[in-house]
Amino acid sequence: MSTINHLFENNRQWAAQIKAEQPDFFKQLSEQQSPEYLWIGCSDSRVPANELLGMAPGEVFVHRNIANQVIHTDLNCLSVMHFAVEVLKVKHIIVCGHYGCGGINAALDGKQHGLIDHWLRHIKDVYRFNHEKLDDITDPQERSNLLCELNVIEQVANVCNSSMIQTAWKKGQALSVHGLVYKLHDGILKDLQVSVSGIN
Repeated sequence: MSTINHLFENNRQWAAQIKAEQPDFFKQLSEQQSPEYLWIGCSDSRVPANELLGMAPGEVFVHRNIANQVIHTDLNCLSVMHFAVEVLKVKHIIVCGHYGCGGINAALDGKQHGLIDHWLRHIKDVYRFNHEKLDDITDPQERSNLLCELNVIEQVANVCNSSMIQTAWKKGQALSVHGLVYKLHDGILKDLQVSVSGIN
């Protein structure tokens, strides 16, 4: 039988290193949670929010799903957003996609994938909204990259148009929504320049 004992050892080493560097870190962390950022990203294991932002535990509130979707019927995502905005009072919501996303590529390949096809339908809708721009691209990787960016832009709009974000802005809450893409090949974030800080 396969075990995960090595993970417990990794955890002990990690905790010991943190304690050696900052003796009160875990005591302070356990007493409060006050992140300024909500990260809505992809479930892909190669895109770890805290690490790529250079932030410690406690600094980023995170929600992840396949292809960083913000769907108005997804109570999981909406509950995370509600808690982040209403309780934690985050100042920034970051929607981050990444190039080479399996969800984006699956939405493009024309094949059936089972249950996930229902989830991918939302990405296919983004394709449908932008098909002329996407169909002009002959290189599959470039097309995938562009759909990745367009998907992030669409999800930023979904965040901004949600009732809880609209309500927060009407109340004057300081809150900005940003769209980023992570480049797996060099670890760098790209700002899609679609940030919104209130009702237009």
